[in-house]
Amino acid sequence: MISVCELLKPWPLKIVVDNVLTATPVAWAPAAGLGPAALLLAACIGLVLLYIVIAGLGVLNNATTIAIGQGMVNDFRLDLYQHLQRLSLGFHTGRDVGDLLYRVTADTFAIQTLGMNGVFPIITSAVLFAGMVVVMGRMDWLLTAVALAVCPVVFLGITLMGRRITAMATEAHRKESRLYTVTQRGISAIRVIQAFTTEDEEARQFAASSSESLRANLRMYMMQTVYAGAIGVIIAIGTALVLWVGATKVLAGTLTIGQVLVFTSYLASLYAPINSVSQTIGMIHGARAGAARALEILATAPDLRDGTRSLAGVPLRGEVRFEHVRFAYAAGPTVLRDVDLVVPAGQVVAIVGATGAGKSTLVSLVGRFYDPLAGRVLLDGVDLREYRLRDLRSRIAMVLQPPLVFPTTLGENIAYGRPQATAAEIARAAGLAQLDGLLGRLPQGLATPVGEHGATLSGGEQQRVTIARAIVRDAPILILDEPTSALDTETEALVIAALRELMRGRTTFVIAHRLSTIRHADRIVVLRDGVVAEQGDFEELIARDGAFARLYAAQFERGAAAADR
Repeated sequence: MISVCELLKPWPLKIVVDNVLTATPVAWAPAAGLGPAALLLAACIGLVLLYIVIAGLGVLNNATTIAIGQGMVNDFRLDLYQHLQRLSLGFHTGRDVGDLLYRVTADTFAIQTLGMNGVFPIITSAVLFAGMVVVMGRMDWLLTAVALAVCPVVFLGITLMGRRITAMATEAHRKESRLYTVTQRGISAIRVIQAFTTEDEEARQFAASSSESLRANLRMYMMQTVYAGAIGVIIAIGTALVLWVGATKVLAGTLTIGQVLVFTSYLASLYAPINSVSQTIGMIHGARAGAARALEILATAPDLRDGTRSLAGVPLRGEVRFEHVRFAYAAGPTVLRDVDLVVPAGQVVAIVGATGAGKSTLVSLVGRFYDPLAGRVLLDGVDLREYRLRDLRSRIAMVLQPPLVFPTTLGENIAYGRPQATAAEIARAAGLAQLDGLLGRLPQGLATPVGEHGATLSGGEQQRVTIARAIVRDAPILILDEPTSALDTETEALVIAALRELMRGRTTFVIAHRLSTIRHADRIVVLRDGVVAEQGDFEELIARDGAFARLYAAQFERGAAAADR
């Protein structure tokens, strides 16, 4: 509709020049028979009404276009975010958080640029261009041919310079995402930065990254400006040629001045879609870089294949079996070697060993954060890879390191893994995790916001919040990774008592460096260099005087030495 209105814009001027000023009546109704004054008034009113209609249609078109574009961006962002959630820890540990943030928040705008500011304008411009060619060709085919002569040059420029713009846009997006990474790292590590007084060094890194990003964007914008200027010059040459040929035909008496004016007005409208397409193509080349970065993530296939076996409504005994398990992180050394281990349902198994022995890796396989490179892990006799990931993880409660507390209320943090938990269940879990003293000091109790990364809580309080979260989860399998590492001795004893209650009837994996806290485990598994060095209960392993006994003796000696100091 806007294109039709654009085609009508020159005609009021033609009527004024060829009919009003020369007192020549028009041959078409309803203007036939109107005098010069009435015809002039009709042409002026028609011109104003035409521009009012164009303005109204423009507002409606922009509102619709923006709304559709924003919906596309929102859907694209959601798809990308959900895909990131499905990718394994192996993927995320190798990527910068800032880069992923930029791809989700900024690169996804490319879909709006490509769709709303790219495809739609090109279609509109093509329709307008075709209409202009038909109308102008009927007026004068020679002038039309002269006007179109510059089009091949324009499209050649679009092809050649578009490639350069794409390359520069890709570099600009990469530099911008690097700035996001530097900013995210600096803000998340603010406590360490202030503690080590490295503010100036961090500021220099930020300034350098920001400067690189701005220079990359400046180079891209300069290229786009040069590109737009070159297209403008080519169009000006075409306009000059048309004016020269048109003026020659007026002097020869084969065209009227009004016809030349209308043709010149149409010429601007003919070149407008060409110019619009050239600018749009430049914008598309810039947006392609962002779209490619976002689509790169979407094209990354999840390395953990989801199973098909449902656990909904299926009772679990909780027996976990490791059969000849071997595992290594990407491009890293082997962490677990031919691990064979059976954990009967309902037993508490403690995993101990030196740092780097593979303790956390072993329990990560139970939750399928990773899959073994060889061998398999079974739950109640079924390979974990057969279960649906969501179903499997919904049956596991975890207390991981470091403790993660979200910037919501204390109660919402505790109920994070089970939002439908009742207030009574949340309060009970808080009590078992020894949070009553903390709640007594907080005027809003469980409704108290805890700040970013639990900034208002101590390390021990954060750890107890994650323990309460596991209690509320009420899952048949429990994984405790250093559950009392940030607690003082007195609180540790109370929390261990609560954890024993929580462990009852549940298959539990406990990773602990404080060997005194696992005395009551049903079985202790000692890992050394990725293999099971020995296993048994506490008394049995102490009597065996093997790897566990040496670990325990060394820790006891360190504790005694620290007490003497």
